Amino acid sequence: MHPILFEIPRMEFLNWVIGPIPIRLYGLMIGLGFTIGIFLAARQAKKEGVNPDRVLDLGVYVLLAAIVGSRALFVLTDLHEFAAKPLEAFALWKGGLVFYGGLLAAVPVGIWYLRKHKLPVWKTVDIMAPSIALGQAFGRLGCFSAGCCYGEPWSGPISVIFNDVHSLAPQGVPLFPTQLVESGGNFLIFIALLLLRRHKKFDGQLFWLYVVFYAVLRFIIEFFRGDAIRGLYFGNAISTSQLIAIGMLALSGFMLWRLGQANTLQPRMNTGKAKQ
Repeated sequence: MHPILFEIPRMEFLNWVIGPIPIRLYGLMIGLGFTIGIFLAARQAKKEGVNPDRVLDLGVYVLLAAIVGSRALFVLTDLHEFAAKPLEAFALWKGGLVFYGGLLAAVPVGIWYLRKHKLPVWKTVDIMAPSIALGQAFGRLGCFSAGCCYGEPWSGPISVIFNDVHSLAPQGVPLFPTQLVESGGNFLIFIALLLLRRHKKFDGQLFWLYVVFYAVLRFIIEFFRGDAIRGLYFGNAISTSQLIAIGMLALSGFMLWRLGQANTLQPRMNTGKAKQ
């Protein structure tokens, strides 16, 4: 893969010199995933009677919060390294976004927006859940293009070798294609959520099922990661993302149970009121 898709050549205008400006495939893939995902969410919102314009605005707020949060967690996992070069913390074009950091930042921003505009919280997040998975799938393709989030040395038949001098992955070494596997997994989650949407029993179910699916996928993928900047605990056995995945899995299980219970109790309450 080539991290730099093309370059805008150096230009001179009066006394100003601009460029060359590299156009990186990493950012292009993230932008493409967001655009397609938010379009699908807005279309589904219209079908379900939710203001699609609000969903579009929500997507922008959540995206900005996710970028800040995901980069912040990436920096925190190797704070010592970035302390020596603090400006590198802002070099988003070089890759390095931890999804769970983005999720932890996007959730409170999303809740704030939903409450401010009085949108149905669980119904709206269900609408957006498949799009989140789709956006992640494109994002991991962007990681593959940049060479970040690479896998451990691997001599199997699906190994990949990075040779571009701009790649963040070790060059000339067969590696496990963690980015491609996670991207494929997210595409499958996207399809699964679309199919499960037809059989949804209560609002919030799709979103928390998405959290379950992704937590399992991410926990497994982490065992094959080869990049060191991700935090390791318990004798280097568990990464930061795996710890968060365990917590998110437990939380999603609790929320599915709670929302499911509330859904079963609601008809009984309505029946009781009718009898009165």
